[in-house]
Amino acid sequence: MTDRYAVIGNPIGFTKSPFIHGTFAKVTGQDLSYEAIEGPIGGFAARVDQFRAEGAKGLNITAPFKLDAFAYANELSESARRAGAANCLKFEGDRVIAENFDGIGLLRDITLNLGVKVAGRRVLMLGAGGAARGALLPFLRQDPSELVLVNRMLSKAVALAEEFAGRGPLIVSGYAELADLAEGYDVVINATSASLRGEMPPLPGNVFRGAELAYELAYGKGLTPFLQAARAEGVAKLADGVGMLVEQAAEAFSWWRGVRPSTAQVIAELTVPLS
Repeated sequence: MTDRYAVIGNPIGFTKSPFIHGTFAKVTGQDLSYEAIEGPIGGFAARVDQFRAEGAKGLNITAPFKLDAFAYANELSESARRAGAANCLKFEGDRVIAENFDGIGLLRDITLNLGVKVAGRRVLMLGAGGAARGALLPFLRQDPSELVLVNRMLSKAVALAEEFAGRGPLIVSGYAELADLAEGYDVVINATSASLRGEMPPLPGNVFRGAELAYELAYGKGLTPFLQAARAEGVAKLADGVGMLVEQAAEAFSWWRGVRPSTAQVIAELTVPLS
């Protein structure tokens, strides 16, 4: 019997998840179907109840339902608990198990696909929202020399850092303070929503000094203002979030099916040139 999976979001027309998981199923020989569900705002739980009643095995979660999924689950992984949000659910009878693979997907793309080390390096992460929250624990486990979290509303970054106290060298800063840096960062990650609006975070140019990688979590947008600024400052490697998207999907697929698919082909097919 074919096992059913899906992604739920609103809107959902843009999603690449059916293509990604369909390709994974084909190359691994897994008997499953995968669909996209546009969940009603305010009606997440009822729609998931319906999907489970139809025999579904699992669900990927995208905006704006990651907090709803977290609340819906009755079992939480450490990653989901630390992130305060879930991007993946597994259904086993009455058990609804929540995971968050966004952070590990980002880390795998940077360290494995792009070949950039995090251990012992200086990492700057822009934004203190859900994307940053999900990435902090995986990154801190890599033992960077420091991980600086920057946010327009400093109090939000401070609160997030307090949650992760003792996990590693996590520092918070406002954007204005970055102008006083004596040196730049090795890896600069834009986890803000600025690029979705075609805007640039208020970064001084010196943060890119000597950087090996500038990474834009938004994907399919081409050369965003953030990546344009990094290129102008001579950053060696530029990347958007398509690799993160595919890697977190592969983590979910492996969690559900017990086999991890190769990601290189799918990343290549979905990559939009940064030009």
